[in-house]
Amino acid sequence: MAEWLIEDGIGETRALLIQGEQVLAARVFWPGELRAGQALRGKLVTKLKGTRRGVALLDGGAEALVDHLPPNVTEGQSLDLVVTRAPLAERGRLKRAQARVAGAESSATHNNFPEGRTVRRLPAGLWEEVWHAASAASLDFSGGEVLVSVTPAMTVIDIDGVGSPREVALAAVPAIARALAWFAVGGNIGIDFPTLADKADRRAVDEALGAALADWQHERTAMNGFGFVQLVARLDGPSLLHRFAAARLGAAARMALRRAELAADDGAGRTLLLTVHPALKAKLKEPWLAELARRTGREVRIDTDPGLAIEAAHAQLSAA
Repeated sequence: MAEWLIEDGIGETRALLIQGEQVLAARVFWPGELRAGQALRGKLVTKLKGTRRGVALLDGGAEALVDHLPPNVTEGQSLDLVVTRAPLAERGRLKRAQARVAGAESSATHNNFPEGRTVRRLPAGLWEEVWHAASAASLDFSGGEVLVSVTPAMTVIDIDGVGSPREVALAAVPAIARALAWFAVGGNIGIDFPTLADKADRRAVDEALGAALADWQHERTAMNGFGFVQLVARLDGPSLLHRFAAARLGAAARMALRRAELAADDGAGRTLLLTVHPALKAKLKEPWLAELARRTGREVRIDTDPGLAIEAAHAQLSAA
């Protein structure tokens, strides 16, 4: 039976849906973020004329777009709200959170972070597998790979492989389904399959995709003559791909701290030496380092190496 396992890391909470030794889905939450399903108060500062929408100033200073406002609500009124979509950071801008009035028609009850069993450590190697795939924005399949790109309009999935177009398209389907679940992708999604001239081939791929996504709530178009399929699914917060696109240093810093914790679990020594790229050092917040020292019971030292990739931080124990 599949089970969500949750790991409370430094600077982030990680969750994997695991069946046996296989990861079915993944989620991550950074403390302090708004998230879908969260209840909070806000003051309506703008009501858009001729619509049931407005902008609310939330407790804490952030703004949210509020949909389905009751007709009698006026500007300046305080409201009980439920977040329907967390803010999304994109290149050069931040999309406001979205919310609805609590108790109103279609008010959100969905929480984008799953409930599950909290564990000290996720099974060895599984979070790393998901993290590296999201960092590279790609997943391999037999004979090729799917490449996933975040744009302001949609998430686009491209397919690169060796073989006939039909063979490559069919072989890519399981990897596409895995990418959507591992990376927590939602919203508008475009899949650019190899062009299939034969309608029977397009129908075969459509059927395979439908079967692979049968348990994933979405709407989908049939493949057009150019091999393009569009999907629409619930978007309630940043995907792992959004995080790497907008905050790669922040994601890498959190992984560096996790590697330091793992190094402390596996050896002896009084000092924990964490070596990172210089650009990463500034992202290692003092409260995080203090928590790392508390969790590991070691003195923590940070060293820098400009030859390291951003994602390649490593840690070791020392007797010094």
